[in-house]
Amino acid sequence: MEAATAPKPWTLYALGGHGSLFPILMFILNQCYRIGADDGGMEELATEKEAEESHRQDSVNLLTFILLLTLTILTIWLFKHRRVRFLHETGLAMIYGLLVGVILRYGIPSTSYHNKTPPSCTLQEGPVSTVLLNVSGKFFEYTLKGEINLKEIHSVEQNDMLRKLTFDPEVFFNILLPPIIFHAGYSLKKRHFFRNLGSIITYAFLGTAISCFVIGNLMYGVVKLMQVLGQLTDKFYYTDCLFFGAIISATDPVTVLAIFNELHADGDLYALLFGESVMNDAVAIVLSSSIVAYQPSGANTHTFDASAFFKSVGIFLGIFSGSFAMGAVIGVVTALVTKFTKLHCFPLLETALFFLMSWSTFLLAEACGFTGVVAVLFCGITQAHYTYNNLSEESTKRTKQLFEVLHFLAENFIFSYMGLALFTFQNHVFSPIFIFGAFIAIFIGRALNIYPLSFLINLGRRHKIRGNFQHMMMFAGLRGAMAFALAIRDTATYARQMMFTTTLLIVFFTVWVFGGGTTPMLSWLHIRVGVDPDQDLQPCGDSFQVLQGDGTQSEGQSKTKQESAWLFRLWYTFDHNYLKPILTHSGPPLTSTLPACCGPLARCLTSPQAYENQRCHVSKQDVQDLQQKHRPTTSKIQQYISLYTWGTFYPCFHQTHLECLLLKSSFFSFI
Repeated sequence: MEAATAPKPWTLYALGGHGSLFPILMFILNQCYRIGADDGGMEELATEKEAEESHRQDSVNLLTFILLLTLTILTIWLFKHRRVRFLHETGLAMIYGLLVGVILRYGIPSTSYHNKTPPSCTLQEGPVSTVLLNVSGKFFEYTLKGEINLKEIHSVEQNDMLRKLTFDPEVFFNILLPPIIFHAGYSLKKRHFFRNLGSIITYAFLGTAISCFVIGNLMYGVVKLMQVLGQLTDKFYYTDCLFFGAIISATDPVTVLAIFNELHADGDLYALLFGESVMNDAVAIVLSSSIVAYQPSGANTHTFDASAFFKSVGIFLGIFSGSFAMGAVIGVVTALVTKFTKLHCFPLLETALFFLMSWSTFLLAEACGFTGVVAVLFCGITQAHYTYNNLSEESTKRTKQLFEVLHFLAENFIFSYMGLALFTFQNHVFSPIFIFGAFIAIFIGRALNIYPLSFLINLGRRHKIRGNFQHMMMFAGLRGAMAFALAIRDTATYARQMMFTTTLLIVFFTVWVFGGGTTPMLSWLHIRVGVDPDQDLQPCGDSFQVLQGDGTQSEGQSKTKQESAWLFRLWYTFDHNYLKPILTHSGPPLTSTLPACCGPLARCLTSPQAYENQRCHVSKQDVQDLQQKHRPTTSKIQQYISLYTWGTFYPCFHQTHLECLLLKSSFFSFI
């Protein structure tokens, strides 16, 4: 009976086990959850620590550039105080950048948070820009930084600071270049620029194309020589050589122009150099885009194809004209907004709108597939010609100073970064043969640009471009920010990396050697300095009338207008009589230039301020002529007193209201 009623051993074990194992299982699960939670917390702490360290590192990097600019400014002041001209501020910025780059590369041990053994994977379609990885159920996103040489993989993993100091090339194009290019157009000295516009366009368009193809073909020969000598380790096509010729043809004689401005060198020479550098930057970037777009049909995409060539020419013309139109249109829109609103009552808002409209020109052009450099350049010229006349007095000063400061900081930042990039950029390809060949090629390309074109231009100029001017233009073909920005924009391939390294060295050499030799060269070539730009009005063969609003007109300027090209005379008349009155408060009222049938439209588009300006606007020369004509003499003083006392001053002399005021002022100044 006991045997029948006694529970089985396994039953007792099961019951007893159920009652005692359940708490044990719960305890084990709880401990596992706590361990998992602790691991998750440790992982979150590690992630937060890494993010905090990365933030601190970014702050140190930016502080490095701020200190570089600060040191550059203080040294510039010292050089100006001591009247040192052998080294420009951009050369100083490059030197300081080099010193800091050496310290960062060789003097500071850097740490890395990356895995020392990177995982391997095989992609049939090549590298992608974004990779998603599933790590223990969590998805992580990684972005493409670029290809790394197998020999440098461990050094790259140990140099996160150097990688962070290598800026995204889009930073240069979207943030640093717009104020530099806009300032060039906005601060343009229109008088000398338009007097030499024909020559400037010839040098900028035809000269840049000649330089590009000469350099490209010479460098293709250098590449073939390197291939024969076994110095070429990867592919380097003819289109790559043409691309290098395009980007290295962008001149930037900022050092020379700064010395010219300080010494008040010849105004026409300054205008030729400045105008060529401004315009040829725009031509070079569009030309490089057209070369990239060159896509021959067939298996070999690097052979010459006539249809692809003409397609690239069409792309060049389309991009340039579209960018030009977009910049001009945004400048016109800004002029209309500032004219027909009362933003001048709020100078801060007026300046802010002007700044945003100008900067958005660059971004809008890039977003539409055009070139922002061309668009923002012509936007700056349009803003200076039209919108500037509508701004309040406070806003005119603010906009000039704002873009001048941005231009100064951005330019020196780029040159400082050039010095850093020589040591922090990790994909340099140094080829002595390619570098030496590039120096020879740019010298020959510059010579074939300046001397033959100067000969052709002089055939149609009354005021010839003298030989010493040509030698100075040849000497002043420095390379700078634009060539560097175009080179660093794409460094993915072996050829582009070699181009970037060579461009960097060319910029260093030209800024230091040619920039430092500007003052001795001016003396050696007997180029006049200390010239007053307001009195330097010798008419040129392709001279053009000064646009209204750019200083006072004088006898020399009247001769300039008479000797200018008929096409520009036609444009000037149209601009003075119609565009200026429509877009600004200056110029004659539209009621006096449009036909009578357009009277309502003319009254609608003409602001009251335009009528007031028309009544009060008198040129300085007219004032001087009237003062000379009505200069009072001793014998007429009593007559003036009598006429003025009895209120018959105006009717007796039958002069305009202005002449009456001048007679009064002449009388009182005589007294």
